[in-house]
Parts: sequence; structure tokens; C-alpha cells
Amino acid sequence: MHEVTSPQAFDGLRLSHRRVRRPDLTFATVDHNVPTANRSAPIQDPISAKQIEVLGNNCEEFGITYFDLKSPYQGIMHVIAPELGITLPGTTIACGDSHTDTHGAFGTLALGIGTTEVEHVLATQCLWLTKPETFEIRVDGSPSAGVTAKDIILSIIGKIGQAGGTGRVVEYRGQAIVNMSMDERMTICNMSVEGGARAGLISPDETTFRYLQGRMYAPKGDDFEKAKEEWSQLKTRDGASFDKSFRMNADRIAPQVTWGTTPAMVTDVTGCVPHPEEFDDPNLANASKRALEYMGLEAGTPIQAIRPNRVFIGSCTNSRLSDLVAASKVVKGKKVASGVRAMIVPGSQITKLQAEKLGLDKVFKEAGFEWRESGCSSCLAMNPDTLAPGERCASTSNRNFENRQGRDVRTHLVSPIMAAAAAIEGHFVDVREWI
Repeated sequence: MHEVTSPQAFDGLRLSHRRVRRPDLTFATVDHNVPTANRSAPIQDPISAKQIEVLGNNCEEFGITYFDLKSPYQGIMHVIAPELGITLPGTTIACGDSHTDTHGAFGTLALGIGTTEVEHVLATQCLWLTKPETFEIRVDGSPSAGVTAKDIILSIIGKIGQAGGTGRVVEYRGQAIVNMSMDERMTICNMSVEGGARAGLISPDETTFRYLQGRMYAPKGDDFEKAKEEWSQLKTRDGASFDKSFRMNADRIAPQVTWGTTPAMVTDVTGCVPHPEEFDDPNLANASKRALEYMGLEAGTPIQAIRPNRVFIGSCTNSRLSDLVAASKVVKGKKVASGVRAMIVPGSQITKLQAEKLGLDKVFKEAGFEWRESGCSSCLAMNPDTLAPGERCASTSNRNFENRQGRDVRTHLVSPIMAAAAAIEGHFVDVREWI
């Protein structure tokens, strides 16, 4: 849990004179409201400060493990839980945050829930669910250099639509998925909800097991070997049937850039902003017209002519060490373009320290990027990293809704290497030409 969706849940427990049923299986961190520039300074926004204070008090009262601003393990909840080995195959994970689906990369059933459900889980360790339908998304082949997991999931959402997975749990399959690292799998699963899915998951395998071995909360020694045997049984059987299936080939995917106000409004970096008349569905045509007005774009504009003045590399989608390493290779020895403000926000304090040991902070600072502390930051307008009205941002986050990053802010979702290249050139470029 985090500081935004939990206060009312704890108040409900008090009103009903209940305790937390399993505090040993409950974890909390601060991430949405935290400052990433100077966390030792007082938090200026009174609501943010109060929410953080209340979470600390609630965790102390109810005996819950809490990673606060002074903890070396603090960070975005969907980054730290895997890092610490809290996320384990075969478990059910619930959190008052829609991007809880991230944890499905480990073969979990990971559910974003509302505040009322948070209270119910705290009190009972149970959830009442309608059994969802199953949805197989198979990605075959191998992506070309410069095409990332972020491009694959954006391409999927662009094809199935914002509601393509509604009422279903997606299982991502195929050679392209099997070949991914855990960081890449988390990026894929993180955006399942953006395609309407209740959750998304990937069968656990040796890649999963290697990632988890030795982590703080993961089983140790013989217990880990026994757990591996159990986890190995979770793999979906060959020939299994699904309620719905969708297939695509990774080698046909180009780097993606969103042009509108949902992740489904996306196209190849080599393409152009579409005309509303191109959509057969009148609802999609009207939505695209409104999106172009909000985004300040004209139909037919080449994507590579769009010039962001802000670049944000972070969020629970793309703030892990491999994301930062990839972006650093793009910017090393170069400078951020004039008129562009760019920032790097690691997903956790663990990731930040690892990156600094590799010298990535120096690479980014020398290029003109701001190097920040861990938190949700500019993914959403709930902290000091809010963007100004009218600014256009190349963002590695998961949502480009109206006002998501601040009032009247125009967001383009891209991969870390695409964002890094845009920061250097001052406009979107086909990063495949840089690889």
C-alpha cells in the first residue's frame, strides 16, 4: 500500500474495531507524493505532507512493515516489491493502485483495487472476485535493435484498443516474451490495465527464478529449491485454450510514440499524426479530434517533427536499472538540446544506488539531465515534479491522459531510449538509427 489510497481503509478498521489480519503479509511505502529533489526539506504541500504522516502513524499502530523516506528500501511500490523478493510466483497480490498488474510478470495474480477493497483485504486477507475470462496475447519473433518492451506493449494496446482486455486476465506468451528479462516483463505487465485488462501475467521460468534468488524476502536455501519446484508447476500447459487470443510478430514493430490522450492513440515513430476521418468508428473519430485539440497537434504532422520541451525517464513502467543503463548509452558524450528540461528518476533507492555505483548519475548530469531521488515523480501531478500548463513531455510513464502530468500538459509515451534521444535532439527521432 501507499499513502494515497490507504487512509480511509485504516479509518474503516478503527470504526469497526478490527485489526489487520496478516500484518506479516502487508507492506507499505511512500511514493506518490514524495519530493525527488530534496527529500530532507519539509514537504510544502499540506495534503501530501499529511498523507505521508498518516501512513507512518497507521503502519506503526497496526504493526505493518513500512519503507519510509529514510529507508534504503523506499521507492515506487511496483519497483521495490520485486526488488525485495516480496513478489513471488503463485501468490495473489492486491494494492490500491491500478498498476499493480506489474507483479504479474512473476506469475502472480496481481490486482489493483479500490480503497474499500483495501480495507476488506486488511481485515480479512480475502477478495471477492468474479472469475475473469482469459486472454492470450502471443508475441512471436524477435524485436529489432532499438525496439523495446515498452514499444511492444504500446503496439499491443494500439491494436487491441483501450478496452480490448476488459473483464479478462491477459497471459503474455510467445518467444519474444520468453526471451525478455524480468525488467522487460514488468514493463509489459505494467500496462495491461491500459488495454482494459483486470490483470496481466507471464508464466514463471528460470529467468524468474534467477531474478528472485537471494532477495531479502524470497525463500532461502532448501526452501528456495522447494519453492522453485512448486513455481515450475505454474506454467500454462501446451495446448491450453483461452477465451480470447491475439497474435503479433515482434520483428514487425517499430519504436512507438503516442500522439493522443490514451495509450491506444499510438503510432510508429516513422509515421504521422492520424486524421480523425481515418477511424471508421465515429466514437474513435470524435475522441481523436478532441485529443488533437488538447495535444495542440495537426493531423498529418510527422511524429519526428514533434518537439517536447520536457523529458521524464522514470515511473513504475520504466525506472529500473536496465532502463537507466539503456538510456545512459544513448546520452553518453552528448548534451540535452537547448530549451529541453530532462530528468531521471530511479524507481527505488536500491536502483539509485546501483546506478550510481555504475557511474550513470555522472553520465546523465554531464549530458544535462537532472538526477533525482526515487518516487513516482512526473508520472502524475501529485508531487512537486508537476509540469507547467502547455508543456509537452516525452515520458516513459504509462498514461497520457488529459492533465495527468499537470493541467493542460501534453504527454507522449515512449521508451527510455526514445525519450533519451528526444532529449538530445529536441524532437522525436527513430532511435534505431542511433543503435
